[in-house]
Amino acid sequence: MFRLWCKLIDSKGHVLRDTVICNDDPDLNRTRKIFNSITEACYEFDLSEPIWLDSNIREFQRSSKVRFNKDNFVEEISFANFEIQVIEED
Repeated sequence: MFRLWCKLIDSKGHVLRDTVICNDDPDLNRTRKIFNSITEACYEFDLSEPIWLDSNIREFQRSSKVRFNKDNFVEEISFANFEIQVIEED
């Protein structure tokens, strides 16, 4: 099972909302599972999907965790960071 933990974090580091998205589709590769999970979390949070910058890609490749901030969103956001972290992989 693939699980992605998604959190909205305020400027003081407090978690405002979080969810764990599970995906057990064996036909999807890791990348597709990540993007599908982000889409599902953003729908749940009523949030547009973040834009991946090169720095985000490098951070995620290093640690399977990344934080998106206001620079990653087209619209204004009411939180400081949107953080995703892979917590379980097949």
